[in-house]
Amino acid sequence: MKFSCNQQLLNKALSTVSKAITSRTTIPILKDIYLEAKEDKVLLRASDLNLSIETEIICDVESTGSVAIPSKLFIEIVRKLPNQHITLENLNGQVSLKTLTSEFNLTSHNPDDFPSFNTVESLDKRLLLDREVLKNMIRRTNFSASVDESRPNLTGILFEIEKNSLNMVSSDGFRISVSREEMQNKIEENLVINAKILSEIFKILSESTSDDDVEIVIGDKDMLVKIDNTKVFLRVMDVKYIAYKEILPKDYSTIIKVDTKDLLSAIERASLMAKEGKNNLIKCSVGEGFLTITSRSEEGSVKEEIFIDKNGESLDIGFNSKYVIDALKVIDDDEILIEFKSNLSPCAIKPMEGSEFQYLILPVRIV
Repeated sequence: MKFSCNQQLLNKALSTVSKAITSRTTIPILKDIYLEAKEDKVLLRASDLNLSIETEIICDVESTGSVAIPSKLFIEIVRKLPNQHITLENLNGQVSLKTLTSEFNLTSHNPDDFPSFNTVESLDKRLLLDREVLKNMIRRTNFSASVDESRPNLTGILFEIEKNSLNMVSSDGFRISVSREEMQNKIEENLVINAKILSEIFKILSESTSDDDVEIVIGDKDMLVKIDNTKVFLRVMDVKYIAYKEILPKDYSTIIKVDTKDLLSAIERASLMAKEGKNNLIKCSVGEGFLTITSRSEEGSVKEEIFIDKNGESLDIGFNSKYVIDALKVIDDDEILIEFKSNLSPCAIKPMEGSEFQYLILPVRIV
């Protein structure tokens, strides 16, 4: 196998597939990157068995073939090589990397030991998504998935495909994030996808410069996400997600309309004192025309007031400031509605119109 290509092109491709590499594997071949040269392109693959990423680049191919190369050193070498053409050749278990001024030789491994990819690509359950829609839905939900491995279902994000909408849902037990997009679907499916994998998909989407739609192919236990010339194969989590619709409140006693940026800024300032108290606790007092946000610690206290439009009863309620800030940071709307039922019930953050998103945050008891 022998081919040559631009250093920046190869470096970008390696950066993409390396998102599927884990250092914690006990399977040596999974620490490698698989390369296959064919005709005028080279295929690159990496996998940790739960996530597999494949991409291809246009190259000058002199001879076809495949090879598996230890990823860590290979990536570092390519990253530090000058922006010149790189020639890669595999001969007798040795891979040589050459530029005009540099030459490296690396030990290669048998490419036949690299895991094969699944056959989900040939299935009929397909969904086309605008890439910005998918990016925003991941951004609006990924932050609130649990990192507690003792609750594996909450480390995933529910991917709920309904007849008239696509919903993504995450929760860590203290909050729920829901992102909805209206769309007509030919399939109806409920899948749970690991939040860390969706973070990697978000990165690939962010690095892409194309405007093409993203194609999703769904299998029984696997899913394929096609982004330009990159394919992301992932395993669907074999878990049952929480019945989140039963948790979302059906009524409320108080509703306020508030400027999103004003609220975010006020809570961020109040959280400076809340962090000193070691529990991130802020107290929100909903009054006539004002929302008063307070926090105190041994170092001092803070009071913030912002204008609101209120319907319903006044109340005092406490929150972990981080949970409220996380939600407000991913909301693009200028104004939002916040609904309260009582000071012991979760509040719901919603858009002024429609149901594009909903954030449910459990209160903290005020002592």
